[in-house]
Amino acid sequence: MAKLEYAKDGRLLFTKEMRDEGYTILAPNMLPMHFKLFQKAFALHGYNIIPLETMGREIINEGLKNVHNDTCYPALLVIGQLIHALKSGKYDPNKTALMITQTGGGCRASNYIFLLRKALKKSGMENIPVISLNLSGMEKNPGFQLTFSLIKKLVYSIVYGDLLLLLSNQTRPYELVEGDTDRMIEQWVETLSQEYKSAKNVTYRRVKQNLDRILKDFASIPTDRSEEKIRVGIVGEIYVKYSPLGNNNLEEFLRSEDVEVVLPGLMDFVIFKVDNRKVDPTLYGGNHLKHAVASWFENYLIGWEDDMIEAVKKYPQFRPPARFSDTKELVKNYMGYGNKMGEGWLLTGEMLELVHSGCENVVCTQPFGCLPNHVAGKGMIRKIRENNPNANIVAIDYDPGATAINQENRIKLMIANARRMKKLEAKEAQKKSKKAPAKAKKTAKPSAGTK
Repeated sequence: MAKLEYAKDGRLLFTKEMRDEGYTILAPNMLPMHFKLFQKAFALHGYNIIPLETMGREIINEGLKNVHNDTCYPALLVIGQLIHALKSGKYDPNKTALMITQTGGGCRASNYIFLLRKALKKSGMENIPVISLNLSGMEKNPGFQLTFSLIKKLVYSIVYGDLLLLLSNQTRPYELVEGDTDRMIEQWVETLSQEYKSAKNVTYRRVKQNLDRILKDFASIPTDRSEEKIRVGIVGEIYVKYSPLGNNNLEEFLRSEDVEVVLPGLMDFVIFKVDNRKVDPTLYGGNHLKHAVASWFENYLIGWEDDMIEAVKKYPQFRPPARFSDTKELVKNYMGYGNKMGEGWLLTGEMLELVHSGCENVVCTQPFGCLPNHVAGKGMIRKIRENNPNANIVAIDYDPGATAINQENRIKLMIANARRMKKLEAKEAQKKSKKAPAKAKKTAKPSAGTK
């Protein structure tokens, strides 16, 4: 068993010895498709990370035992899931570590890690180290390092994951053979995971080639697109927005309602976090070296976003995602770019982008009591509707006491309203098409008389 070492602030460190001994590192799973690729990338650098996929009320109950129920709901779920896994008996407590992300901002997410350590101590498991995954230089561990090579693989995983997410959501509702889309996802996740093992496949050129190959394969899936489904977008606090555990399997529920799910990718959120570092010196003053580094990294990420968009444009059956710069521009008359706690202005921007792109039906997911989400999400819905009368947005709260059936009933009402609006638009279009020939006939008579 590895020797325990502590930092000056008293926290237990994840050491090189622990990494070399092959410690199992448990992590919450927010985006199942992306995290499978992240897992492979970490494995190639010596980290045995297991993304947890457990579901059920027992996880919420475990969270309630260890975290005050007034705490951020995602924190309660993440901590409950990790403690539940440790108590399951599947993992050796003497060779297990935990990992969670830290944003470094004013959002309560920055404090998850301290709540988790408190929960571990309460459960008699304080000898299990907790690793902070962050890009802000917080909580360093001798046995864990984000090298350039690892960061590059993680960025590639975001690009691949976002493309697979986009294509699957635009293909699954129209597939002729049920399950074709899911089988294609599994095939490509496995292919990409295997490719990471060879350095020649972890290059800009290879990733660009793979984007085209993925698009070609999804375009080959037999579909019937003669009737476009109602599109419903999902926005909100990042964990509840993406995690099936956090949103009571929202995507699966929407698909059961025969709608096309529109879910913004992870890349915009990552660029948003880097962009915050870039604008800080301008808004508040500070280190301009950080501004320069953040600007370079943002341009690097935007370059990948542009490459993906251009690749998708080659296939007319698919709609490319919006550019980050376009989403940012839409927010200009709604709120300032200094609003960056949690999802900040990006949340408002994503709602606006969905509405402006024709996806006027939006579910805004928010943890109950999440102040940034209530300001930039629920708080902006009225103004968005004032400027976009067709916007059909519903805000759904998620907390330990909220029942799925109440949440689903509110979403069903939103979908029913969307179907009603679609019928009205179809009737209006039909009326206009009937009037068009008569109008053309009237304008033809004066011309003939003049002649």
